[in-house]
Amino acid sequence: MNLPRDSRAFSRLLSAALMAVPVLALTSACGGDDGRGETEAIASVPGTPSVTGPSGSASPRRSGTGDKGAFYDAQLTYVQCMRGKGGVKEFPDPKLSGHLDWTAIDELAQKSGTHPVKGGGKEHDVCGSERTAAMMLEPKRDAQKDYESMLAHAKCMRDNGVSAFTNPTMSGGNVMPGGDPSPASPRIDVRSPAYKQARQACEDRLLDGLEGRQ
Repeated sequence: MNLPRDSRAFSRLLSAALMAVPVLALTSACGGDDGRGETEAIASVPGTPSVTGPSGSASPRRSGTGDKGAFYDAQLTYVQCMRGKGGVKEFPDPKLSGHLDWTAIDELAQKSGTHPVKGGGKEHDVCGSERTAAMMLEPKRDAQKDYESMLAHAKCMRDNGVSAFTNPTMSGGNVMPGGDPSPASPRIDVRSPAYKQARQACEDRLLDGLEGRQ
């Protein structure tokens, strides 16, 4: 698989997969507007997402399977992998909540100008199993609150000059992040002063753990 060269684009694609949970059946529904209004946009999900577990086998992501202590420990294991096998010695510690410090990761990614900071290591996703193990232990989140937080953040980003920033969507109770409308071939320049200014102005709209996901 060819990964997008922009680190935030890769992060968004990864988050879209990891934030989804398997459901027995999905039905398409209509609602919302063109992705820029305040009404909820409903999108269908073409298939049940899965991630590669520590054993290397494909398995659906489970949400809320661990407590905060286990989540923090798993994230720390991922961080240590990134600093070791991943070759990113300055990879930042997780927050006390267990969530990664995406502000610091963004800064490091832009400073280094390389994909490994967010791509799971200097080799092809060398720390992917550790990252997946941590995500599977993330305490259960409130999907509706996450959606509302991301929606407020997307609106703020557009109000602050990033006009292409899209809304998140919900389907089957899952939240799919918004952001760049074409993450594989980014239309938003995340290195521009205008984008950085907007991100700083809107960072308080995102709940803890949502930074870097859209």
